[in-house]
Amino acid sequence: MNAPIIQAPSGTRRSSQVSGRHIATSVLHYGLLIVVALVFLVPLYWLFTSAFKDNTEIYQWPPVWLPSSLDPGNFVRAWQAAPFGQFLLNSALMTTVGTVAKTVLACTTAYAFVYLRFPAKNVLFVVLLSAIMIPGNVSIIVNYLTVSGLGWVNTYLGLIVPGIGSVFGTFLLRQHMLTLPRELLEAAQVDGASHLRRLVQIVLPISRPIVVTVAILAVIDEWNSFIWPLIVTNTDSMRTLPIGLYFLKAEEGGVADWGLIMAGTVFVLLPMLVIFLLAQRFIVSGLVSGAVKG
Repeated sequence: MNAPIIQAPSGTRRSSQVSGRHIATSVLHYGLLIVVALVFLVPLYWLFTSAFKDNTEIYQWPPVWLPSSLDPGNFVRAWQAAPFGQFLLNSALMTTVGTVAKTVLACTTAYAFVYLRFPAKNVLFVVLLSAIMIPGNVSIIVNYLTVSGLGWVNTYLGLIVPGIGSVFGTFLLRQHMLTLPRELLEAAQVDGASHLRRLVQIVLPISRPIVVTVAILAVIDEWNSFIWPLIVTNTDSMRTLPIGLYFLKAEEGGVADWGLIMAGTVFVLLPMLVIFLLAQRFIVSGLVSGAVKG
């Protein structure tokens, strides 16, 4: 006599199918993330390890993934080949002053476009946004002629002032401020608070993630700036780190010493990498907040 066939309930089969589909989707999702992470991390790994190699190991085939020794000689030669101490000081000064000025200007401009009343406000904002569509290199000649006319060539003013405007930062802050409850500002206005006091004591404290995001983006932009510092400066005492890195390559006369260049690149890259690792949650939360609320 045959035993009766016990069939699983249809709900259990559907649950099993859904669970299997969920596992397959997760495997595909994490596999894709791992591939994308490797695409970005392998060049970074190659950069840091090549800074410890000599040219023989760098040009060797198949590639040498681990240096034979952790000799810091390339870093010493890079530091001695160019006045990196002065370049570092100039980059730090340009980045600090430029970031503060850019963030303050973006905050005050965004506040004005949201809370002040003046003629053609929306038209002016559209004109301001249109500046995003114009490549930055287009205005280099005009900026240089202006700076030259003011006598600011090869000075810190010429290096910093032309870059303190941030259209994207202004746009990001304006979109966030539009979502803030106006009752707070109206209550402060009734109490007699000025616009500056409302901005500093009410708007900025509750906009901290967006403000930090704008500041971090400004730091990255100022630190990596290359074309404008190259044009507006003409002595080593005013050069910045990215230009110093270019000089390392130029001094080799066509025969690239990649160990030296990679060590110089680490000098330029390391501060930004540390800042990004420490502040990445502010960047992500600020951009997501601005995108969703905007």
